[in-house]
Formats: sequence, structure tokens, C-alpha cells
Amino acid sequence: MVYEEGPHAIKRTDPHRWRLKCHEGRQHWHYLETDEECEQWPQTVYDRYWLGLPTEAPILPAATTPLEAARNGLAFYKLLQTEDGHFAGEYGGPLFLMPGLCIAYYVTKTPIPEPWRIEMTRYLVHRAHPELGGWGLHIEGQPTVFGTACNYVALRILGLSPQHPVMEKARARLHAMGGAVRAPSWGKFWLSIMNVYSYEGMNPVPPELWLLPESLPIHPWRYWVHTRMVYLSMGYIYGRRFQTEETDLVRELRQELYTEPYEKIYWPATRNDVAEEDLYVEHSTLLDIANGVMGLYENYHSKSLRDKALKRVYSLILMEEENTGGVNLGPVNKAMNMIIIWIEEGATSKLFQQQILRYSDYVWVGKEGMMNNGTDGSQLWDTAFIVQAVCESGLAEDEENHAMMRHAMAFIDDCQASIHTYMHTCLPMLIRAPSMQIKENAPMGATSYRHIRQGAWPFSTRHQGYTVSDCTAEGLKALLCLLDLRQNIDEQRLYDAVNVMLSMQNSDGGFASYELARGPKFLEYLNPAEVFGNIMIEYSYVECSTAVLLALSSFRKRFPNHRSQEIAAVQKTVVKFIKRKQRDDGSWFGSWAICFTYAGFFAIESLASVGETYANRQHVRKGCDFLLSKQRDDGGWGESYKSCETGEYVQSAMSQVVQTSWALLSLLAAQYPHRDPIDRGIQLLMRRQQPNGEWLQENIEGIFNKSCAISYPNYKFSFTIWALGRYHQRYNNE
Repeated sequence: MVYEEGPHAIKRTDPHRWRLKCHEGRQHWHYLETDEECEQWPQTVYDRYWLGLPTEAPILPAATTPLEAARNGLAFYKLLQTEDGHFAGEYGGPLFLMPGLCIAYYVTKTPIPEPWRIEMTRYLVHRAHPELGGWGLHIEGQPTVFGTACNYVALRILGLSPQHPVMEKARARLHAMGGAVRAPSWGKFWLSIMNVYSYEGMNPVPPELWLLPESLPIHPWRYWVHTRMVYLSMGYIYGRRFQTEETDLVRELRQELYTEPYEKIYWPATRNDVAEEDLYVEHSTLLDIANGVMGLYENYHSKSLRDKALKRVYSLILMEEENTGGVNLGPVNKAMNMIIIWIEEGATSKLFQQQILRYSDYVWVGKEGMMNNGTDGSQLWDTAFIVQAVCESGLAEDEENHAMMRHAMAFIDDCQASIHTYMHTCLPMLIRAPSMQIKENAPMGATSYRHIRQGAWPFSTRHQGYTVSDCTAEGLKALLCLLDLRQNIDEQRLYDAVNVMLSMQNSDGGFASYELARGPKFLEYLNPAEVFGNIMIEYSYVECSTAVLLALSSFRKRFPNHRSQEIAAVQKTVVKFIKRKQRDDGSWFGSWAICFTYAGFFAIESLASVGETYANRQHVRKGCDFLLSKQRDDGGWGESYKSCETGEYVQSAMSQVVQTSWALLSLLAAQYPHRDPIDRGIQLLMRRQQPNGEWLQENIEGIFNKSCAISYPNYKFSFTIWALGRYHQRYNNE
């Protein structure tokens, strides 16, 4: 739904004036105001590609073999490599992120740059549900109160009139769902900050939880890291009962968001009122009891204890600022921390000014406008996959690809090792600047509840600096591939990466995402978010566990004498974990992408790495047979994000090149003995390839917390090239 013409036209900037600047992985979009600037800084192919402009990539000779198709795909994809060596891309999809940005800028009285304002407006208008109106939790979801109320507020902050058709339709949808009183807890929180909702209508988030003895199983340090960091910041703002001042916009929103007069709403009755459209996880009895106890505490809490708790929470927020170079773990706590630092330090402080500068790491301009990415990007993750794909395909030996591989190597190297001094100038009270090693551990790591990171790779860049198990695994695998190309790498850094991975195995034999599982499973009964599942603690994931197994298997083949007994023991326990997680029908459930095809790819690939194939192991055979049962008539595979919500395989409307590639990679890794289903899948990939070598964007690829889909648009290049190349390597001698 885009209004390009007429009385309700939505402005847009000139797409030819946008430029993506990348340095050390950080991705910043710049809007050039003058023709002279445009002449001095010409658009690149990757600028034009992500903006939806013609890339002018050459038409290539039609591929007649899978290897030629892989080569054509790489010929196009390497045009998207940035000057610092990584493969940039949007990481959008969730629709609950941009409201936080807009509210943070509004309450801190920070002007949103005009090009941002125009393109954010265009994006949200474009992403409104075309039939029903309003917005969902993510771009492929149905409208929810959370998405509709918060994005309505965001568009009003951005300057869109309530009389615009998109706003009228969204308001009607919101009212039909019961109005903003029925928002889930995160929606109630953001609306409270905007002073268009009352904290009396929220269940408590007392900061005093951070003063509890750390030995208690309910202490927040035991939460999953994203939940921990969100509720850390939320607790500070709730404890202060901070609300922006009452303005004309605030007064207007109070009348627009509700089905009854704002002044007559009895807020305590709305605390547990959540619309059916939003409710993914219902409140447990335990949570209701806990909310009741905390509500009583809120009525009689000690001011001195509250002040002590706020001081403790703010000290942890400062540690987050230092440990991440001001980027923060993700955009939710980033927006909250921007508000908190404005409250504590003031608008003119260096620390707050750095908050504004670092926010540009999170915004991305696409053909539909400007979105808020789910992190500061997926730079390391995407680059590591294409390196492995190119190496296994044999394309790394082609002279025309050497420069691309050298640049990718430089980026992966930079992601793992360097030191920056961002916070040294902003937080003089903190003694030293952090390493973004990921060559050193985080300063005050134990105090800030961080896992070791010396030797790790992050999901995005070293600036953000969080250890992630499968990102460390993929980074290590990529470097091992490059070793085969005779690149110079300090072996100690490989040993450090192995050390990180070995430190992250849980007692069940599996691996979680950011750190060890710390909390008991009953904490999930205290999940207050309503819209997400399994967010309270870390879990051992099939994908993370298999990625680590693959990396350790690759490392052990190359360095058989380094910690060989420990690695062998971990390999055995991970294999047992993977087999234990296989369902009776042969499938594995995926938690970080969609869904059974994704998890099946990782699981079968990892079992194959220790010699288990279709011919000799039942678990691999069952996994392949499950995938084959889902192959479609056109030879491809296509799975909906609904699989992640329901826990059962749900077919998408059409085959997807990404999921087809995962299934093919699985069958090829397993040495599946029959070529026909593999050939049919390969033919689909070749049919979908465009004359210039690219593949077009199809359905959304990723997921998190069971209910929110997120985009990985680079997957359609890396995994498709990988599948075509692996096919060639298996069958080229037959």
C-alpha cells in the first residue's frame, strides 16, 4: 500500500542520492544533498541493488550445468561485497522495532533526520496490511494491537496526519481489536513512556529484582541475554515512572488510540487484558501470583531501596554501553538506553551524543523505505556462509574470485581481532576501553554477567562484541576454508575460538546461543511478554549445537593434536544430543530460521561430518526421508513461518530457493543414493536464476522466539550457490 500520487501521496527521497558506507562492518546509509556530492561519491552496485534500482549487472551466458549456475550466481553476488569485505544486507522484518526508535527520539527531543523521517514514513505506509489495515508483529503477520498501536504512534511522531487513509484504516482495525488498552506488556510499556497509557495499567517491572541474591534461581542474571537486557532497561524506566511531557500530540493520541474517553479508563483493569491477536503465550498462574506480589510491593516500596536499585541498574547499563561500544545488544534495549542516558546524563553529554551516532548502525534503507534492523546487521554470519560455499564449490580457485576471498578474509579477521576506544572518551570513570575481540574478554565481564569472548566471533561486528556460539563456529569454519587457500592465519586465534566453543556446552550436551543456560526451566512460567515463546532462559538449540559440531569436526581434521580428547568427548555428546532432539517423524525443529528444512540441514550436515550417512545410520535416513516427504511437484521445497508458531510443518504457497537449497545440501551431505529428487531440486534453482545470475527475493527466511519472522536476504545467494556447487563436487566425475 503506497501512495505515490494524489492528495494522500507519501513523499520519498531521491533514491539515487543514497550511499551505503561500510567501515569495519558498520553499515551507515548517507543521503547526499547536492549533485556535487553525488558526482564525487558514485553509487555502487550494492547501493543500487538494496535500493531496488537497476543494478546494471551484465547479462551472463545461460548456465547449462549446476557449476555454471553457481559461477553465475557468484558473479552477481560478489558485486554486492562492500569495500570492507563483508556482504551487507537488511536484517528487517519485525515491526515492533521502529516505534522504539521514534519514541526515543521524540521523548529526548532529538530531531529525526529529514531523509530518515521521509523514508521511515514510506516504509511503514508500505508495510501496512493491504486488506485489514494496521501492522503485525512482523511483515508477513496479521495485524495485532502491539504492531498497530505502536506503529500508529510512530507515524504520528513522523508527521503523518490522522486523516490519512492508512491511519484511518489502522485506527479502525485497532478499535476493532479493542483499542490500545489491549496491547501486550511491551506495547503498554512504550505507550506509557509516550504518556498515552498509564503505568497503573502495567504489571510491575521493579528494578529491585537486580538487588536479589544472585544465588536465587529467579535473579535476572539467569535470564536469556536479550530478555535480561530488555528488562534491565525496562526496570529502570518503570522504576522512575518516566513519561514524556504532555504535548498536543500526546493529547491527540490519547483520543485516537482508544474506544472510550482516555479520562474514563480504569487502568488497573487493563493490566492483563491482551487481545487474542497478540497472545502467543498466556499468563501462567505463577506469573499472576508474582505480578500480584510485586503489585503489593509497588504500593509500599521503600524510596531508599528504589534509589539503590536504580543506581545498580544504571551501572549495568553503563557496562552494556562500554562492552558494546555504544551499539548495545539489540535495538530494543538500544532505544530504552538512549532515553535512560538522556535522563541521567543530559542531551549535551558526550555519552548521549554517542547514542545518536550509534543509532545509525541500526537503520537500513531498502526499496520500500527505511526500516529498523533486528540487530546492527548480520555481517559476520552472511560473510562466513558465502566463504564456505565458494570454497566447497571449488570457485575459490578461480582467479577472478581471489580478490573477493581476500577481502572476505580481511573482514572475518577484523571481526575477531581488534581493540577500539569508543567508550574511553565517553566513560572516563571506567578504567579501560573494551576489546571487541574478541581478542580480549569484556571489561568487568563477570560483573556484567557476560560469557567469555576471547576468540569468539559475533553475529554482526566486533563493535557489538557479543559472543555467539554458532557465529563462532561459522567464523572458524570460514577461516579453516581459507587455510586451504594458503592464507596466513595465527593458529592461536583458532585455538581461542575452540576454547570459547568448548566453554559453552550445556549439561544436556547441546549448545545455546550467547552463553551457557543459567536459569531453571520453570522461569518460562514467568514469561511476561505474551507475544514471544521460550524467551526467559537459554536453551540448547539444534542449529547452534550442530554448527559447533561441524566446526570442531573441521578443526580436528586440520589440527588433530590440539585438545583432541576434549574435542572428541564433546563431539560424542553433541551427536547424542542431536539424535535425542530428532522427532519421531525424522525431523528437527528449527528455532532461528524456517524451520524444519533449516534444522534438518544443520543436523544432517553435522552427522555427516562424523561419518554418519544415509547408508549407515538410521537417524540420517529418517531425516532425509522426512525432507523428501515434503518435496513439491516442481522439485522444490517451501515452508511457511507458521511452522515455527505451530510446531508442525506448514507448506508455503510456493517453493522457495532458500529452503530448496537447505534440503539439497542435506541430501548431498547424507550421500542420498538416488539422484532424481536431487536433480529436480537443482533444476528448480537453475530455473529461478535470473539472466544476470541473481535470484529474486521470495518469502521471509528467519525466525526468533517462535513467533517473529526476520529477513536474511543474503541466504538466497550463499546457500543456493553452495547447493549448486556441492552438487557439482559430488557428481562431476559421474
